Amino acid sequence: MKFSILLVLAALVAFSCVTAGAQELKFAGLGDFKLVNGEVIHDCRIGYRTFGHLNASRSNAILLPTWANGTSDQLKGSVGPHALLDDSKYFVIAIDALANGVSSSPSNSASQPHMFFPTITVRDMVNSQHQLLVQILAIQHLKAVVGVSMGGMQTFEWMVAYPTFIDVAIPIVGSPRLAPYDLLHWQTEIDAIEQNPAWNHGEYTDNPSRGLEFELGALILTTPDRYNQTHTSRDLFDDLGKLNVNYTTDANNKIRQVEAMMALDVSANFGKDMARAAAAVKARVLVIVSRFDHVVTPQPAIEFAALIHAPLIELDSDCGHSYGDCDSARINAAVAEFLEK
Repeated sequence: MKFSILLVLAALVAFSCVTAGAQELKFAGLGDFKLVNGEVIHDCRIGYRTFGHLNASRSNAILLPTWANGTSDQLKGSVGPHALLDDSKYFVIAIDALANGVSSSPSNSASQPHMFFPTITVRDMVNSQHQLLVQILAIQHLKAVVGVSMGGMQTFEWMVAYPTFIDVAIPIVGSPRLAPYDLLHWQTEIDAIEQNPAWNHGEYTDNPSRGLEFELGALILTTPDRYNQTHTSRDLFDDLGKLNVNYTTDANNKIRQVEAMMALDVSANFGKDMARAAAAVKARVLVIVSRFDHVVTPQPAIEFAALIHAPLIELDSDCGHSYGDCDSARINAAVAEFLEK
């Protein structure tokens, strides 16, 4: 009898966690969180927001992970009746990835600050999300994981890390393993930070290399044709002049997330054999890529889609990685349809 009462109380606590304060930032304490490399994030905290309501059968939960340097606050626009995920149908859980400045990160860790913060992987991000779902929110199964860019990379990792935990996976402009061009881009971003005299091995006063980082991003987030259509020369230099006010990404955080993306390989636990990794996938998968994406080039995702016989949507607009500027309505409709199949 006493045991039954405890179970009821635990269920009520879990229910209150997933229904109260929707859209508000909440934190889950994971304690000392062990990473795949054996290191530990001490007093690990994970930020998250919830949208909509969990149904009685607890079968409508969808995980929405953050993109690189992104936050769950920035994902609010991806949730709603006419957005990427409809919270009138689904219980959407947006989770801040490790090292994004909200969840445990170099910028906010008291005991492991700056470059003393351990090196992380995309699998660590996924493992922290799984622990949050199971231990804090009492969610034992997800209807889907849907992620954009680095969120798409996390989606690919979810497919192989917890194959029976999810019914549907939809990676959007993500990758199961970065292509050489992608690695070159991200290494250039790291070099831009670390070769700046203000870097000081992560103990900087002013965030270094923000101008060069902005310029690199502007070069590859879209295509030359699109950029020239949407910007004038004055626009460009006005944007550069506003960097000191608007550019808030912490360099140490960025390095740790970039390292995680560069190390991504969903076949790592399958002898580096992508076909074996693909064979582990149990979810229904829809892969969405952008043909002219210069941030996450599409070929690895296209090849993985072929291995798992998944439907593929290949966008061909000039927006490149910034697909939402051209194709958001099309993608929102495709995601909604695939979730209901």
